[in-house]
Amino acid sequence: MPKPNILIVDDDKDILKLISMRLSAAGYHTHLANNGAEAMCAIALQRPDLVISDLRMPAMDGMALLDAIQRSHPTLPVILLTAHGSIPDAVRATQQGAFSFLTKPFDSQALLQQVASALHLSGSHQDNATEQDGAWRADILTRSPIMESLLTQAKMVANTDASVFIQGESGSGKELLARAIHQSSQRHTKPFIAINCGAIPENLLESELFGHSKGAFTGAVNNHVGLFQSAEGGTLFLDEIGDMPLNLQVKVLRALQERVIRPVGSTNNINIDIRLISATHRNLTLEMSEGRFREDLFYRINVVSLEIPSLANRREDISLLANHFLHLFNQKYKKSLHGFAPEALEILISAPWPGNVRQLQNIIEQTIVLATTHIITASLVQKALQDTENSIVPFEIARRQFEHQYLVTLLKTAQGNVTQAAKLAQRNRTEFYRLLERHHIQASAFKKTLEDQ
Repeated sequence: MPKPNILIVDDDKDILKLISMRLSAAGYHTHLANNGAEAMCAIALQRPDLVISDLRMPAMDGMALLDAIQRSHPTLPVILLTAHGSIPDAVRATQQGAFSFLTKPFDSQALLQQVASALHLSGSHQDNATEQDGAWRADILTRSPIMESLLTQAKMVANTDASVFIQGESGSGKELLARAIHQSSQRHTKPFIAINCGAIPENLLESELFGHSKGAFTGAVNNHVGLFQSAEGGTLFLDEIGDMPLNLQVKVLRALQERVIRPVGSTNNINIDIRLISATHRNLTLEMSEGRFREDLFYRINVVSLEIPSLANRREDISLLANHFLHLFNQKYKKSLHGFAPEALEILISAPWPGNVRQLQNIIEQTIVLATTHIITASLVQKALQDTENSIVPFEIARRQFEHQYLVTLLKTAQGNVTQAAKLAQRNRTEFYRLLERHHIQASAFKKTLEDQ
């Protein structure tokens, strides 16, 4: 693997020489610059993997250099060197995207540790041991302190078999975190099975989870192995568990307590050995208070609780993720876009992101498909954001709209006959009346009168 290139920026030639010697001895290639202007030219020509810069320099100081780097090379990590008296400025710099800072005089080992951490984070250099240690979280790109703290907790819990409950908004990366926990666990050689409980019709969800026997219901022409069995020895991830119906919550609770399942239509119990990770965007405390989620199941799945932040709360990751998606979609669509215009990045970083990382990925893909230049412009990003805002609604609103239209269609088909409509929906009359009440729909409005016939 090629040695990483590190650019060192300082107006003190003795400091430049000292740091260069230490890094060269550790196996790194170094380039030197006496000021910020020289540094920007060196970055354009040599494309370093890391920049180490003094904070206090004449003309273009470290803060101005950091700002310029973030505009033109947003994924390039920067370590700042500072005297003790300017620590507040250095702290402010890390809040604005600098990887870290070191105070002068600094310890050589501390410098090398910071360099190794910065290069690992940027993906520029990893020795074999580091690659192996970081493989479990390879799909999670971040330089956010909140995310790093979360991943530290995830790493700790991965070494146990405790059930993990992940909270977070839709699109924030809950399944990625669940997979990372699985990859870091002793079960990583066994299956990771994921299911979205809100995406499976209620009458099919039980069969998907527990399996069914041949002849258990109309259409069950063969035995079917459920996901609990498919995840044997590994991890089962139940996403959007807050959408699971109450009657099925009881059966999941029994499976977790007794470590056995019973397929639909079978009289035989099957022992299971799985690690459960569950997630939801819902407030389960509210769901429990309103009787929609069982308290005993909540405490069974919520042994360890992790909360993944929204993209709006980890804005320092936006440019990192945007450039990652740029690379992926350049390959997918055989394009060669060089990056984002500074104004385009500013728009991305300041956008609200209700759809989180999933929405960011969609936006970057759209801009790459439509781009006609080698740089993604601000106007292209703005248009993609406007299109997304016009086309994407929150999940809860979309589901309510679907339910309302579905009920209206049923009642039209049944000509206002609630019993017949409930049968078509495979629901009992009491539950069907509750649905109608929730959506403020009067069945009588769909009954044909003599004048209509």
